[in-house]
This record gives sequence, structure tokens and C-alpha cells, in this order.
Amino acid sequence: MEHIVIIGNGISGVTAARHIRKLSDKKITIVSAETDYFFSRTALMYVYMGHMKFEHTQPYENWFWEKNNIQLKKGFAKNIDTNSKMLHFAAGDILNYDKLIIATGSKSNKFGWPGQDLKGVMGMYHKQDLENLERFAPNNKVCKRAVIVGGGLIGIELAEMLNSRNIPVTFLVRESSFWNGVLPEGESNMINRHIKNHHIDLRLSTNLKEIVSDENGKVKSVIIEETGEEILCDVVGLTAGVTPNIDFIKDSNIETGKGVKVNTFLETNIKDVYAIGDCAEQHEAIDQRRPIEAVWYTGRMMGESVAQTICGNKTPYKPGHWFNSAKFLDIEYQTYGWVFAQPRDNEAHFHWKHEDDTKCITVGYNKTSNEFLGINTFGIRMRHEIFDRWLTEKRDVDYIMNHLPKANFDPEFYKHYEKDILKAYNNQL
Repeated sequence: MEHIVIIGNGISGVTAARHIRKLSDKKITIVSAETDYFFSRTALMYVYMGHMKFEHTQPYENWFWEKNNIQLKKGFAKNIDTNSKMLHFAAGDILNYDKLIIATGSKSNKFGWPGQDLKGVMGMYHKQDLENLERFAPNNKVCKRAVIVGGGLIGIELAEMLNSRNIPVTFLVRESSFWNGVLPEGESNMINRHIKNHHIDLRLSTNLKEIVSDENGKVKSVIIEETGEEILCDVVGLTAGVTPNIDFIKDSNIETGKGVKVNTFLETNIKDVYAIGDCAEQHEAIDQRRPIEAVWYTGRMMGESVAQTICGNKTPYKPGHWFNSAKFLDIEYQTYGWVFAQPRDNEAHFHWKHEDDTKCITVGYNKTSNEFLGINTFGIRMRHEIFDRWLTEKRDVDYIMNHLPKANFDPEFYKHYEKDILKAYNNQL
């Protein structure tokens, strides 16, 4: 019986396992050093905030795996011998495979800051990070202040988590405005104000120089690069992005760049070895997407695609139109299609912001053809299937603006803003 080994029990690896099992009776083993069972990584913040218990983040009962004949192995993969098709573990044991799927996800970036490995320094990606946070920041008596380094989505989530326990937060963002490499100016500035309104000490254009230790090897403070200012703190959150978790592959003959190099079928340069999820890097980016995508739904789609291929129905990975969602404290964010921080050649943006400074949209379109390219929404929930269809149909921007109510997800008793948005749009013409 063919043995499929999957390294990593995140959304990509588990989706691959589930779909291989649906399609075949192959032997399946999922390897993980992080947790015994699959959990929803995006839900970790809600455990800390008290909205759910950790067991609530596990979509499947513990009996699910045995019932579906999916073997689980707890262990840290040390290296891969692709010639003998053998996986070596840190504990000294081995595991043979016929086909291997690498789905090891990401790890938090570290940029060689002095003190970055001290006690009380953590990312916010793994279950172990959550455990560290509970240990070092259970309340504002133990943690008098936390410093977060890096202004992306994980950074704002960590700020919200700490804020929920009334722990003072200083937020160091090297950019001149929050996430302005992704968000257009109007949106980024609104989020700047929103962060400060939640009593978070947002420091823009500010870099970390070093993390200072106390006599016990624990965080005592951080030093700011630009000013030399020392900020006393008990916890430092390193949230300056993530990088593929592939150190154990470097000594193998599997081709790597930043991630494990794959083609559109998610195949590596080695026969019978595949890579999916955050750790996979496309040789050529698909459409305008990045070669590496650390996004939950693309990981799931890769898992489905590779399962088909392994079970005899060779299927390319086709992620479709770009979309994503997030939350900035209590403002929901959605994006469909492409709205770049700065309009590209022959592109234009229409931006509308509500007077309460918590709701806005930005619409991207082609200046010549008027084709709708994408939309960002803050504080107004929209329907994914509607925008997906409009992007496929290549609708013009006038059509989009006149039909926005069709895309609104909010129930009837919510206030709608489409009339105000359309009026502002028509006034700019």
C-alpha cells in the first residue's frame, strides 16, 4: 500500500490528508512537532481573549483521525533523505514514505536583534507562543508593558489581545504609516488613528535596536534605534512578518529559495515530493499574487489540489481572484481583486470615508477602460461571491458603484452607506 507522509498538521497538510482519504485507501501519516491534533491557528487570539477554550479551536474530535485511518506522529523532522525516501527525526527514529508532502508552514521573522531569544520574547504564530504569552503576560500586574515590533496583521492582532487584558502596549512600526505597503493612504491613516484611539502607543518610523536582558535572562526593556530611548517592558512580540519554516530541508537535494520551490502542480524538483501552504514558493507567481502566500484559504486550496494529483487526477493549483479579510481591533477589513497602496500605471482609486472615521472603501479601476480591478472595505461587510463574479465578468466601475447594495452582506437592520458612497463617487466625475 502506498504510504503518503505529510510533514505539518496545519490547514494545508490536514486538507491534503482529508482529501487523499476521500479519494483513496492509501496509508496516510501526518507528522507534527507542534500539537497532537489540528487546530485553527487564526483562532489562537480568541483563546487568550477569553472568547473560547483551546479545545474549541480543534474542528475535529480526537477520534476523527483513527476513524478515518489517518495516523498521527508527534515528532520533529530533522532531515529528509530523498534517495532512500526516508524521514529522520530529532529523537533518532525514522519513517519511510512513498510520497512526501511538505506542509511545515511559517515561523516568525527574526532579524538578528540583540536579545531576540530572551525569555519573554515571542512571536504570535504557534500554540507555544500562546503558552508563552499566558506565562509572561497573564495580566497587567505581571506584565506592566508589552512592546510589539512590526506593523502587519499579526502585530495588530497581538496588540488587540494584550489590550483586552488592559496591558499597556507600545507598537513599533518602521513604516511612516501602518501597513502602508499594502493599504492606500486614506485607509492606512484611518487605522493609525484607530490604533491610537484604543490607547495603544503607536510609534511610526521607529525601529528596534536591541532587547535588553535583566539578570535572569528575561526581557527588561527595548532600545529604540533612532533616539536611543529605553522603554521598560516585560514582553516583546516579534511580529515583523513570517518566513517559510524549512530549515530542516536545507541539507537535502530539494530545491529551495525563500520557500520550497514548486511548479503549478505543487511538485518539487524531486519526484514524489510536494510542498503546499506557507512554505511553498511558486517558480513563477500566479497572476499578480506573490510566489509565497501565507493565507489560510490558499493553503486549503493547495491541499485539495495536491490530493487530486497524488490520487491520479493531476490538478494544477488555481487560486482564482485574490481576496483576504482581517480585523483591525473592532474594524473588519475585506479585500477583493487588486487595490495597491499606490495606483499603478493607468490605474485610479476612488476613496470614500464615513465621518465617524471607522468605515471606508477604496475602489481600484483602469482609467482607460473603466474596468473594475478591486475593492477594499473597512467596517462594511461585503459578499465574496458577488465580487468574485464581477471580477470574472470584468465589469466596469460604474456598474460596480451602482450595484453596491447587491454586494452588501449586512442584515437589513444594519445601516447602509451605499447611497452616500455613490453620491461621493458621482461628485468626483
